[in-house]
Amino acid sequence: MAQIAIIGAGAIGSTIGGLLSRAGHEVTLIGRSAHLKAIAENGLILNGSLGTLIVHPNTAEVLDFRPDFAFLTVKTQDVLSALETNQSHLDGAPLVTFQNGVQSDELVATRLPKDQIISVVVNTGATYLSPGTVTVSYTGSLIVGCPFGAPDSRLETLAGILNAAIPTRVSSNILGAHWLKLIVNLNNALPAITNWTVPQVMADPFLRQLSIRVMREGLQVVNRAGIRLESLADVSVSSIQMIAKLPIPLASLFLASNTRRLKNEWPLLGSTLQSLRRGRPTEIDYLNGEIVRVGRQHNTPTPLNAAIVDMVHQVERTGQYCQTEAIRAFIEKA
Repeated sequence: MAQIAIIGAGAIGSTIGGLLSRAGHEVTLIGRSAHLKAIAENGLILNGSLGTLIVHPNTAEVLDFRPDFAFLTVKTQDVLSALETNQSHLDGAPLVTFQNGVQSDELVATRLPKDQIISVVVNTGATYLSPGTVTVSYTGSLIVGCPFGAPDSRLETLAGILNAAIPTRVSSNILGAHWLKLIVNLNNALPAITNWTVPQVMADPFLRQLSIRVMREGLQVVNRAGIRLESLADVSVSSIQMIAKLPIPLASLFLASNTRRLKNEWPLLGSTLQSLRRGRPTEIDYLNGEIVRVGRQHNTPTPLNAAIVDMVHQVERTGQYCQTEAIRAFIEKA
């Protein structure tokens, strides 16, 4: 069994770590003291679609051994500080990134050799709002790949390990998979702006259609940049292309029907809203902000995604969420 260190024991890190611990791997969760204290006292509690599972992984506030694999599951804005804190025990250990967006691998490569880096695209729904407990809405799937080279034997080893927790496949176009996940994640901001669940957002006609417009703007940037997308397990490139071609009202209903497949008794909040509810900075600059950044590089206007970034930062500053009419007014002004 593998020795695995998970740097960033939040919703995804705790879910994967807990499931790997159940499978018999030696897992050490590295995270914030309140979460680690609760785990030390009562175990890590995973509930939701898995039922209720209590596991007892190791915990530490800083990495103090060289693992077989180090999983980096912090938010993108925390990647460099997490590496600096734990780098003394990362020499030679495969570093596996689990961030949303597309920048984390490049950030890690400023601190570690490129051939040490493996990248994962996560399609798992989990919510972490209170120490010691994570609610898993759906286990979903994972994709692993080498961001700076061809697939190698490490990927098959890692995929075998991760399969014990969540279905995993190997990709030779991991960047394309990250970009498709980013297009889907552009709507992560709408629950954060409204303080609604994803199904609640999709039930609102204006927000549902805004979701399509935001995704189409992102796809325009992807096409202008010449990025080759890669299908995810439950979102194909062809389905995203169809959304781009259908009339917006029809495309929004198609998107809503796909969202309803994920609806269950456990609220699906999205990672950006979870950050706000925990009083933490969001990663919006690496989601919708990434579309704005790359659009600027390729002379492609992105007013909708820029407005979304501004609204999320406004919620961060004020703590005040927005109703649909306020969002409509903000978008029209933009």
